[in-house]
Amino acid sequence: MELMQENRGSIPMVDIQPTKGLLHLDLFAVWQHRELLYFLVWRDVLTRYKQTAIGAGWVILQPLITMIIFTVIFGNLARFPSEGIPYPVFAFTALLPWTYFSQALARTSGSVVGSTNLVTKIYFPRLLIPLSAAIAPVVDLIFSFAVLLVLMAWYRITPTWGMLALPFFIVLAIMTALAVGLWFAALNVKYRDVGSIMPFIIQIWMYGSPIAYPVSMVPQKWQLLYGLNPLVGVIEGFRWALLGKAFPDVAVMAVSSIVVVLLLFGGIVYFKKSEQTFADLI
Repeated sequence: MELMQENRGSIPMVDIQPTKGLLHLDLFAVWQHRELLYFLVWRDVLTRYKQTAIGAGWVILQPLITMIIFTVIFGNLARFPSEGIPYPVFAFTALLPWTYFSQALARTSGSVVGSTNLVTKIYFPRLLIPLSAAIAPVVDLIFSFAVLLVLMAWYRITPTWGMLALPFFIVLAIMTALAVGLWFAALNVKYRDVGSIMPFIIQIWMYGSPIAYPVSMVPQKWQLLYGLNPLVGVIEGFRWALLGKAFPDVAVMAVSSIVVVLLLFGGIVYFKKSEQTFADLI
């Protein structure tokens, strides 16, 4: 939407007009409403921890229990390789971005439908809703990261200089969750069964990502195709930055990153095109 302000007498007037052109994204409006973004993120964080028995403990237990299950099944029974890294640390490092992504995708996909009162009553850039839903789970990621540091100390794994690149891969994880979440958030307004199939999509996506196994288990001829999964670059980047393993295949990382950028740009365009009907359909 474009805002046009006029002074008619002593009463300020604001005209809300539809955006013109498919690629007129008006992202500057998001920056102008950055304070609202802050409060939306803060609201989501408070809602998550309000009236919980153990608070942040739930954030730590989820990846920790999953790591234990993966270690028993894939590390001890199936004996998946872990590239010379103790399997619990190998799995938990991948579970950090995955747990964030799964939570952010679930929240983002239902964020517009869950904000009916805001969408139908006042104007603000609708993009702020899924954006705040994608940013809020970063708090959970920080709590889980503390557990990983304890595991690394237990197994005497020394952090390397690659850890300085970790903020880049965190931003890439946020972009990935937002890129996919924008598509589902807009689709969920039109087709409410999208919310019902999201848990299934997330579950399938987990086994299609290199969490319990390394990318090296994928045949070489299929690795570029496997890189179309945008989480491949995120997870491999986390393992390289935190564990000091060899830098992942540049071609696979490039393909994965390009997919994220394309999905994000397409998601913003589709979301902006669809938001004009949100108030009517929601």
